[in-house]
Amino acid sequence: MTVPTIIWFRRDLRLADQAAVTAAATKGPIIPVYILDDETPKHRKMGGASRWWLHKSLQSLQTDLRARGSQLILRRGRASEILTELAQQTGAREIHAIHHHEPWWLNAQRDLRAQLKGSGELILHHGNYLLPPGLLKTGSGGPYKIYTPFWKSLRERMPPAPTIAAPNILSAPAKWPASEELQNWQLLPSQPDWASGFDAEWHPGESGAQNSLERFADIADQYDHGRNLPSEKLVSRLSPHLHFGEISPTRIWHRLADQGALAETYLKEIVWRDYAQNVITQFPQYGSESYREKFRAFPWRDLADPTVQKDYDAWCHGQTGYPIVDAGMRELWATGWMHNRVRMIAASFLIKHLLIDWRAGEKWFWDTLLDADFGSNCVNWQWVSGTGVDSNMFVRIMAPLSQSEKFDAGDYIRKWVPELSDISDPYIHDPEESGAKPTSYRSKIINHKAARMRALAAYAEVK
Repeated sequence: MTVPTIIWFRRDLRLADQAAVTAAATKGPIIPVYILDDETPKHRKMGGASRWWLHKSLQSLQTDLRARGSQLILRRGRASEILTELAQQTGAREIHAIHHHEPWWLNAQRDLRAQLKGSGELILHHGNYLLPPGLLKTGSGGPYKIYTPFWKSLRERMPPAPTIAAPNILSAPAKWPASEELQNWQLLPSQPDWASGFDAEWHPGESGAQNSLERFADIADQYDHGRNLPSEKLVSRLSPHLHFGEISPTRIWHRLADQGALAETYLKEIVWRDYAQNVITQFPQYGSESYREKFRAFPWRDLADPTVQKDYDAWCHGQTGYPIVDAGMRELWATGWMHNRVRMIAASFLIKHLLIDWRAGEKWFWDTLLDADFGSNCVNWQWVSGTGVDSNMFVRIMAPLSQSEKFDAGDYIRKWVPELSDISDPYIHDPEESGAKPTSYRSKIINHKAARMRALAAYAEVK
């Protein structure tokens, strides 16, 4: 009988436009496998919110596989070791997977090849990005560090290759290996169930991703303006689907590119995701170390100080006294997601108003975001903090109160900060200053002017 081929799923939980699935399906019987590996990433294992999404996405993938005569095998442990054992048990000579470029997955891919030792082969395919990270080169032959020339170079290579439909039937092996039960992984929170509001907001899985794309396609021409308005529903909310690979960036490009300039602002955001991965590929320590050397001596306030920890906790839980910041942080806790404009405001507030290290914020986002992507998360935080390879200047300090009014965030605040639900515009943006603050809403934990002066003084020490 034909020996089976293993498909190793990671952040590529789809069957359509999935090169590893397409290639393996032509070989004969396949064994789709997902391994919950918390050992290889170490401190970068998935956060709580991402684990909720993973549970739902794996359920969806299992349903899609069974509809095609197959099933998903679940295992838990070190991926390279489990895959080697599965290959030996099943006689599989090939393991197909999508390239992953995070440092821990590069290690796992290398370890797997070493353990197979000629008895099998790991075959990697591209598909998580528009172009393979590292492919684009500058005129001098090096990788791009700055986004704008990266975008222009990638744009010249678009459109990407046509998408590939999911196979209608997947051949099953003569005997299935044992599988663990998804519910035994306890990915869903229970005591307490802090994700109780997630189901009303999200529909993980490949069909959910496609539905989200179609919804957004109808309003993509408003994205350039609407992406800055948190009170409006004019963004795609595709980021968790993209992060878990339930839809390919290629499919998104082809669906939206025919709208021309109207959709180009959004397509630039898709390219930013490629750019972030290119940065991480060049600088694997980007998530733990400021790129700009002078910032490595920046005088961040010490979280070991109870006063600083108290400020950090207030930020995490939306209790800063700044309505737009508090609304964003509460939206994050309630839904696992935050509007992109508000992400920038909230991140800037932690870094520059509270003078707390960007890595503390990145860590909180890693645990609470459904779309906690290593490349995007780290590159975005270093962009806001001014520490990155291509980043905003530290001295550009966002004024959250004026940002709130500028981008008409009143309804957004009323939704997520119920203490302020009865306050009308324009007072809701700064109820304390306008004398409209109810006693149930806390006062600002720091004055904007004082925070700005403190941040600039700290910057002067490393300038």
